[in-house]
Formats: sequence, C-alpha cells, structure tokens
Amino acid sequence: MSSHSDLVNHRYHQGLIGNCAYLALVDQNTNISWMCWPRFDSSFIFGSLIDKDRGGEFSLKPHSAEFTSQQSYLKNTNILRTRIETKEGVYEVTDFAPRFTLFERYHKPLMLFRKVKKISGRPRIVAKCHPRGKYGETVPGIMMGSNHIRYEGLEQPVRLTTNASLTYILEEQPFTLDHDIYFVLSWGIPLEGPLETTFEDFFTRTESYWRKWIEHCHLPQVFQQEVIRSALALKIHQYEDTGAIIASCTTSLPEIPGEGRNWDYRFCWLRDTYYTLSALNSLGHFEEMEKYASFIENIDLESLVSLQPCYRIDGSAELTEEILNLDGYMGNKPVRIGNQAALQIQHDAYGQILMALFKLYTDERVNAKSGIRSHRLVEKTLTYLEKYITTPDNGVWEFRGKQAQHSYAMMFNWAGAAAARSVARKIGNTGLEERAQAAMKQSAELLEQTYSKNKKAYTQALNTEHLDASILQLITIGYFHDKPPALAHDLIAAIEKELMISPGFLVRYRHEDDFGLQRSAFLVCSFWYIEALAATGQEQKAAELLKHVTGTAANHVGLLAEDFDVETNSQWGNFPQTYSHVGVINCAFAIDKANKKPSFLVE
Repeated sequence: MSSHSDLVNHRYHQGLIGNCAYLALVDQNTNISWMCWPRFDSSFIFGSLIDKDRGGEFSLKPHSAEFTSQQSYLKNTNILRTRIETKEGVYEVTDFAPRFTLFERYHKPLMLFRKVKKISGRPRIVAKCHPRGKYGETVPGIMMGSNHIRYEGLEQPVRLTTNASLTYILEEQPFTLDHDIYFVLSWGIPLEGPLETTFEDFFTRTESYWRKWIEHCHLPQVFQQEVIRSALALKIHQYEDTGAIIASCTTSLPEIPGEGRNWDYRFCWLRDTYYTLSALNSLGHFEEMEKYASFIENIDLESLVSLQPCYRIDGSAELTEEILNLDGYMGNKPVRIGNQAALQIQHDAYGQILMALFKLYTDERVNAKSGIRSHRLVEKTLTYLEKYITTPDNGVWEFRGKQAQHSYAMMFNWAGAAAARSVARKIGNTGLEERAQAAMKQSAELLEQTYSKNKKAYTQALNTEHLDASILQLITIGYFHDKPPALAHDLIAAIEKELMISPGFLVRYRHEDDFGLQRSAFLVCSFWYIEALAATGQEQKAAELLKHVTGTAANHVGLLAEDFDVETNSQWGNFPQTYSHVGVINCAFAIDKANKKPSFLVE
C-alpha cells in the first residue's frame, strides 16, 4: 500500500491515445502503462498501471535518473507528446494510434506508433519493450529479425518494428539519441511498408483526421478547450467495430484508497452510453448514434426477459466478475475483471435507450434509413419500459445489497416514454403514441410519490427521505417545464445542503452502502449540479463553478477521473471517465444557452 504522502495531491500522470479500436495510457515517463489488445475488454498487453512487476513495460526513458518531463496534446488531436529534459539533452516522444480514411473506410489498425526525436544536446535513452498476456501470466518468447522483434505465445504475434538497435533494446542498454528513432508495435498483421515513410504518412493523416473532426463539431462559445478535449476523449471510447461505448478504458483504479471500491469499467453500460451520445449529439456528431443503434439491435431482444445494465463490447452478456492475483494500483486490491453489475436489475436503461434513439427519427441530418431500421427497436424497448415501470431495481449507483423503486428509473421512464411519444408522432403510429403517453403519466405519478414536503425535494426512492444527486436531472430533462419554478430551486437548495462537501463537489448520497459511507465526490454529480444551475437562471455561478471544478479535478492534459477527494485534492476512480467528460460538455452548452449573448460579449 502507498504511503500517506502518495495519497495527497494525487493525479493520474497519464495521457490517453486511441483510434476506436484500442486505447492506451502513456505516463509522463514515456511508459505505456495501460493498453489492452485486441479489444477494450481484452487482457492488457501493458499493465504496469495495476502491477509494476507483472504488467510489462514499453518505455523510452532517459538513462539519467534525474530528469523532468512535460506532456501535452497536439492541438485538437489525440496525438500525445512527452518532452524529457536531462543534463545530457532534451528529447521528445510522440505517441498516437492511427486513424484516418482509407478506401472510403476508417483505417484503425492495431498498431501503436512511437517516435523519439532529439531536441538538443546528446540525450541517452533506454528502450524497453516487455508485452504480457493473460493479465501478466504469459511472458512471450522473443525472436529477433533483421529489423524487428517478434513476441510469440500471445493470442496473435506481436511485432516491434524499429530503426533502433535491436541489441540495445533486447539488452536494455543505453544509447545516444543522434537521429530520429521510430517504433511501430503491431498485433497480428505487422507493418508492411517502409518504417519512417509510413510513420510520417500515418502521422500526417491522423493529425488531419482529428483536426477535421473537431472542425465539424458545433462548439459552445464558452469553455471550448475543455469541450474539445472532452469530445476527443469520448470519441475514442466507442469500439467502432460494433458501436459499443465503454465507461472507461481501465479496471480497478480505486474510487478511494483502501476501501475495495475497485471496478472493471471496460464494458458498455446502456445508461452511460446514452449520456455519451447525448453529448456527441450536442456537438453535431451522429455517426456514433447510428452505430450504437446497430449495437443494440444485435442484442437478442426477443429472447430476453429484461436487458442487462451492461454488456461486453461484442454484445455478449457474460461478464463474470473475477479477482486477479495482481498488486493493484498503488497496492490497492482487489483487481477485478468482469462486473457483477451485469446481473443487476436497472430499469432506467429502457428510457435512456429510447432517448438515445430519439434523434434517429427527429433530426433531418441523420440518415433516414437509421430510423426505419430501428423501428422495431423503439416498440420493443417501450414494451420493456411498460413491463417494469413499477418494479424495484438496484438503481443508478448499482447497490449490491438492496433494491427499491428508485426515482432515477422513474425519471428516465418518464423521459424515455416522452421520446417514444415523439417518435410515434413522427412515424404516424397512433397506438405507440397512446402507449407512450400512458407510460409518461404512470411514471410521473410514481415520481410525485417520492416528493418530501419536509425536504422540499424529490428523494432517492419511494419510502425514503434520502436525497440523491442524480435527481438534479429532473431539471435538465424538462420534468419541471410546466411546474412552479420554486420546485427546481428548492431541489437545488436541498441537494446543496445535504450532498455538497465543497463548493462544486458533491457526494452521490449520504447513507451507507455496501462499503460504508462515501468519502470522495463523484464528478458527474458536480456537473449535474452545475447544469441545473445554468438551467435555472444561475449561469454566472454555474460558469464559475465549472471553471473551478475542471481546473481543480483535471490532470495535466485536461483528463478527468470518476472521483475526486476534496480533502486530499486527489483524482481517484477509473480514468479517464466518460461520465465526467460528458458532464463538461453538457455544462458548457447549458451555460452557453443561458448566456444568450453575442459571442463578442461573452467574457
């Protein structure tokens, strides 16, 4: 376990790269600390993030023990640069996952591209490459070719193609950097083509792809840098081959040290996906929504009693939770793979699927075929919603030890039914419209039963006085649009009083759960709160808090984790977290909408 000093001002000193086929974390010392191949939910090939001994390594560190490092992204891209300064000299490492259009399709190979460039002096570096398989159990054999190293014994051959000395790499011998060094690590099919030329070509195309993708984003007038970084991070969390969107690329980074709240987030939560698609939709991107609709359609809806809360990225249902014999991040065990949440009952998902599909029918920019293709999906999802509208579930926070009739499910049943009603009107299906209207009415009646006159707020569930930060979304999904404004203001005031632990930072709830009381703030709750402020005429306060929360809780390259411990000023939880970055985007748009000023007057 780490010392107390390691737990203060803790940040994940990592940058993220990816191409919608894989994701990788690169630490400020140039090591690939986390990378799963061939899929997001596969074993790590590099996993020193959660076990330094068994996790392998791919680093390009200086020989000198004394050095400083800086890390940043190339503007408006997912290309990362790490600058290392030593007494001997300065060098720069460029890391990226190739993504660009080729033959009218996206080219996104399972290849990691790295370049080491001397900036000044005569820096000496040590190159190490130790891939691992089966979560550290497999140490591959090594075969040296003329200009490559092949690692055998994994699911597919892994090959490192380079113009560096293979002897120096295999013997981990320091060498002087006197020319540009290139590395391409590949899974399965190796690099076919000249190394340097291919690298520079793929780099230029990838840089151009990301900048054009951002150019096609609709941006708010405020917090544009934060929105751009969040958008780029969200985009690469979609596994493009199937359309699944994962919650995070990591597993078992602790929500708070020493409490065992360590979970595997490398799967597709139907709820989280709705939030991500909503944010991407605000940015003007619809391709991800169409791919997600395809993912949902490929889940066998007809044979299921109910939908699971989460699925593997291929749509399969098996997410058996296991504990691995690994050290854990900074000694925090357990390390889990799989997730027991798949076995839970979470009825909010149906409404969120309907809300995610809504734009496929109602936005004229979306391919018309998408709506026709998903016609049956809307009807089937509404049927599920109707069936379970009064059934208790485990809730948005996935309580393992209890079920209740949660307000969160009621809220999204209401909103999802409203979305289904709009779709029904669009396609002229009167029967579907009447069913959706009835579901809206029933959901609203249930929600009203959770209102506490004592707290002047809607509570977490029926028959409880506990408040829950997730209920702030009643304001932003429009539930109060025909109700007295005091209801929304009272709800915000009640949440502030009970759940805020520091300006802008909230816990999810105050009661004990399966692991006791919470200590850390859950970042998406901050953003729900800020968005609610903007929606109720408090946009100036919302803007100040958004600046405070993002400035306080982000790491050096603007990436957010799941949790933030205000007492120790520390990031915790899986990283990066899509929930958190969705929140940034939604808040920025809400503040922008509330400002209602010409862009040249926005401060």
